[in-house]
Amino acid sequence: MEAKKEPLAYRMRPRTLEEFFGQEDIVGTGKLLYRMIKADRITSVILFGPPGTGKTSLARIIANTTKANFEKLNAVTAGVADIKKIISDTQNPILNPNQKTVLFIDEIHRFNKAQQDALLPYVEDGTIILVGATTENPYFEVNKALISRSSVFMLKPLSNEAIISILKNALKDKERGLGNHDIEIDDEALKFIADGCNGDARIALNALELAVLTSPMNNDGKILIDINTLEECMQKRALKFDKSGEGHYDNISAFIKSMRGSDPDAAVFYLARALYAGEDPMFLARRIMICASEDVGMANPTALQVAVAAAQAVHMVGMPEARIILAHAAIAVATSPKSNSCYAAINKALSDVESKNTGEVPMHLRNAVTSGMSDLGYGKGYKYVHDFPGNIVDQQYLPDEMMGTIYYNPTSNGFEAKIKDWLEKRRNGK
Repeated sequence: MEAKKEPLAYRMRPRTLEEFFGQEDIVGTGKLLYRMIKADRITSVILFGPPGTGKTSLARIIANTTKANFEKLNAVTAGVADIKKIISDTQNPILNPNQKTVLFIDEIHRFNKAQQDALLPYVEDGTIILVGATTENPYFEVNKALISRSSVFMLKPLSNEAIISILKNALKDKERGLGNHDIEIDDEALKFIADGCNGDARIALNALELAVLTSPMNNDGKILIDINTLEECMQKRALKFDKSGEGHYDNISAFIKSMRGSDPDAAVFYLARALYAGEDPMFLARRIMICASEDVGMANPTALQVAVAAAQAVHMVGMPEARIILAHAAIAVATSPKSNSCYAAINKALSDVESKNTGEVPMHLRNAVTSGMSDLGYGKGYKYVHDFPGNIVDQQYLPDEMMGTIYYNPTSNGFEAKIKDWLEKRRNGK
């Protein structure tokens, strides 16, 4: 069959809210953005979400709906000069009697500070109604002053139901879609596409189009699309994150919290996602080491040994076998009893050092490296523990100002229960 010039995903972009599938939380009937678009009372907005979730489509719907002048810039190629020209044209009463422009900026996170600052006064006075789209968290990447003057709408990966509705719409649309061809595809195959695109409508439509374009007609003139065909067309499941964007941090956060929460299945899942996306195995090994100390600690002192050994092994072995070593260490940490007592102890001690008069090291704990220092009292009265029964002796270790301060509070979890019992007796002088 002959392919049309534009890709299916481009041709099927919705033109109206009625053609838009998904994102009911923000454009469902009666929702704020729905009402703003329908009433042509759009104010500055920033649309934030993963690729293929409808950011550019919503901007296009606004362009089709608004009576105001509409301009579009791509932050990758545009500069301050482009912004100034749009502002100048907007302020020209002959070119633009309303003296207002809805300006769509795709990938707005790529604008530098100077470019964002050039927009600010005109967004503030209403000359420019900004519609920004970004795959990055705008609270990290966009000027705070622009954020404060805009409504931020977070778009989520599309549900399987929304993706299937988009695919069915493309299959029946005779003007822009594939409706002029006799295509046979069952619900199981549509579900396979939806499950494989991870909420990205563009990937779903590209896979469907490729499957249709590369499949021959049978004797009945039908194009049969099955899961085997789609597996070839989709190649590899699209990930919801890459190793440099916000999704990277979300996935790593979930990985650490799963180990901390004693869920080995979730820990292995997020580890697999990170490895699949090309994450540096040594970065993952470092995170496991930190978790082994911060969250397991003395409840299982061997967990840190396992994590350190794993990091060394990963460095020596490399991928793909390193995946096994990382899984070994992550599961060991996830299934260990937990204690953050070491983490809490050092944080409390650092806080005291920073904020209090913590005094001087007691004289008997100081080394007298010269005879003159001995004469000054350095080391005088120090009790060498190995000279006493049980290799332990009571003497002052903290400075006078810090006497009685307790930093380490062991839990009753795992091996630390034994430490707690011993330490309670020690602190009680038994």
